[in-house]
Amino acid sequence: MTSRRNVEDGILDAVRACVEAFGVRRTTLTDVARRAGVSRPTVYRRWPDVTSLVADLLTRELHRILEQSRIAQGERTAREHLVAQAAGVVGTLIRHPLFTRIVDNEPEILATYAFHRLGASQFAALELLTPEIEAGQRDGSIRKGDPAVLARLVLIVVQNLVTSRRLTADIATDDRLLAELRTLLTGYLAPEEDPR
Repeated sequence: MTSRRNVEDGILDAVRACVEAFGVRRTTLTDVARRAGVSRPTVYRRWPDVTSLVADLLTRELHRILEQSRIAQGERTAREHLVAQAAGVVGTLIRHPLFTRIVDNEPEILATYAFHRLGASQFAALELLTPEIEAGQRDGSIRKGDPAVLARLVLIVVQNLVTSRRLTADIATDDRLLAELRTLLTGYLAPEEDPR
């Protein structure tokens, strides 16, 4: 017997394939059901429309990317570790077929989460960022300040870089862009110089 989780993952895999092939606007719940090998009511019971299905897909994909981006700290400071992980997430996202398809062709899908409110995947990212910032404040590698504020601003910078990367495509390779991101975050999080 197939578990509910397996059915849901199969449906999310199917919508990912449809969106990568045809885009969000041209994907229907019927297409998704057919590709997933389930009945239309099975899809409709869980998701009322393609928009909610794509939102759950994006959340799943971002959670996977965040989990995969976890790297051992090793001898690095907490700031160096956070910056390396952020660059890793950005590097994955700017090469990810689903995200590049949406950013390049249907960016309005992301507008709510870019301009109006945070979504589940953004809160998941903040849950990873905030303790890293707190650890950096303890080891002295990250400046003082409210960790929640610092984490939110790091999230916004990373998110905007991913969604706006085409604005730098004519002047910077992806590798150069990631190097600039590391410089930006390193400087932003650096402790202030002691004025003495």
